[in-house]
Formats: sequence, structure tokens, C-alpha cells
Amino acid sequence: MTQRSKFRSWLVPALLGSAAALGASALYSVSKAREAKQRHPPIGSFLTVDGVRLHYVERGQGQPLLLIHGNGTMIQDYLVSGIVDELAQRYRVIIIDRPGYGYSERPRALWTPRAHATLFQKALQQLGVSQAVVLGHSWGSLVAVALALQAPRLVRGLVLASGYYYPTLRADVILFSPPAIPVLGDAMRYTISPVISRLLLPGLIKAMFAPASVPDRFDREFPKELMLRPSQLRASAEDAAMMTPVTIELQEHYRELKLPVVIVTGADDQIADVGRQSERLHGEIANSELIVVPGMGHMIHHLAPEQVVAAVELASKHARAAAA
Repeated sequence: MTQRSKFRSWLVPALLGSAAALGASALYSVSKAREAKQRHPPIGSFLTVDGVRLHYVERGQGQPLLLIHGNGTMIQDYLVSGIVDELAQRYRVIIIDRPGYGYSERPRALWTPRAHATLFQKALQQLGVSQAVVLGHSWGSLVAVALALQAPRLVRGLVLASGYYYPTLRADVILFSPPAIPVLGDAMRYTISPVISRLLLPGLIKAMFAPASVPDRFDREFPKELMLRPSQLRASAEDAAMMTPVTIELQEHYRELKLPVVIVTGADDQIADVGRQSERLHGEIANSELIVVPGMGHMIHHLAPEQVVAAVELASKHARAAAA
């Protein structure tokens, strides 16, 4: 047998085996995604903005309050934290699944915080909201800032929780961005990415709450399976890839924020460094207040819900005073 024949005799079975493995992974991923949707159907209502179908939930009555979730999560992140139950006693709380998360669509586009903000501004108009206090967590804080910059008459006050505002080198961006790559990323998110993500997810969730423990309610009630669907993996990967570029642009405009801003964060956040992010932003925005909760990590709305509710009340109070 020639060297070329030996190579072919090895290559063909290897290629067939790889194709079979990828095919099996794809079937597994699709099956798991279908199962996740069956177990966790939509919990809210839908509206269509600029051709994008958005899933949202409303609770309570009063002054509108928009909650914007971070990367990888969805509406249930706020519901499971318990702050919605408290805030709905005094506010009309609106939570929208960001494009690609939960049950909101994500057409192929460049989904920057400003693109999110434009969509959310129009969504609020459809819902009859002319003014609102806005709370953004983590990646959602960038959307909240963009919305305040683009629609200053709409946003009365900002609450920015555990945010990332300035560009830094981040290993997670490199690690989680590949599924965002066109074609290659599409293949990954239907084959190996859901399998790998399923293995990594417990550790990632633990890191988000560290140094505190993951609350039992989150572990029990949050629909983790929805996070592993190919559609949501693409959204999360695209947002991860955008983190540094979008902060380079947005950081040039933070001083333009003239509305009341309350920044709240855990002192031991292991995802967004407090000194390089929240404290620096506080120093740059004249009308801001900073709440740092000792011993708490990134998921501050779960770990210190009372302080997050207090931050909303403070922003709302300052907004009322500014309007008087």
C-alpha cells in the first residue's frame, strides 16, 4: 500500500466519523432547545417594533420603570431576584427580553447598545410610556446609558447595576465570542457550543455570584435550559464580542448625562472590576451617587435586592425633585 493510499484509508473514516459526531450534536442541540421551550414557554406578551418581535412582561401600576437585563439572561433574571415583586407595589415595571434572549427575535444586524436603545424607545412608545426610570444590569447598563443619551426626555433617571463602562482586556470576550462569527459560528452553535456550554454553565453561574453562593431560588427557578439554545448562544456571543468596541464609543459621552444617576455594585464583583468601572463612572458623572455593597458579587439584584430597590427609589426621588 502506498503512502497516499494509507493516508486516504485513514482520512475517509475520520471525516465520516467527524461528520457523524457533528450531526449527532446538532440533533441533540435541536432536541434540547425544543425541550427547553416546552418546559419554559413565554410568560409575557409580545409586540413588534421595526419588524422585530419582542417578548415583554408588565407588573404593577404607577410611574413606569424599565428593567434591562444583562448578557446571557432574560426576563426571569429580574423576576426570580424578587425585586419586581417589591417594585411593582409602586411602579409600572416593564421588562423586555433583549433581542435574541428569552423569546425576543434577533434579526441579523449590528446589535450595539444604541441599536437596542432605539428599539426600546419605540417599544416604550407603543406601550404608551413617555417617561420612565431605567435600570440596567451588566451589559444592560450600556443599553440604559445609550437610551438616556438618545432619548433624554424619555429617561427621567438611571440606575446602573454591576455595569461595564470602560474597555479592558477580558478573557471571557475571547472565550465566548466564536459563536458570533458568521458561518463558522452558526455551525458551532448548533453542534459543539451547546454541549460545551452545558458543561461550563454551572461554573459560570457560580462565578457570577461569587464570592457569595448561588441563591436557592435562582438555582431552582431560573430557566437555565433557555440559555443553551443556539439562538441565545448567538446573541450572547455577539454581545460578548461587542463589549470592548461599544465602550470605546460610549465612554466619550458619559459626561453628557445630566439626569439623576445611581450606580450600585457589589464590592467583590469578579466580572466587572469595581474600581475600573463603577467608581470611575461615578467620578465622571456629576449627578451620580454610588452604592457599593460589601461582600457581594456581580448579580447584585439577587444578592442585595433591598439595596437595588433603594437605588431605584433614590433615582426616582431625584428625578421628581429635578422636575419640580
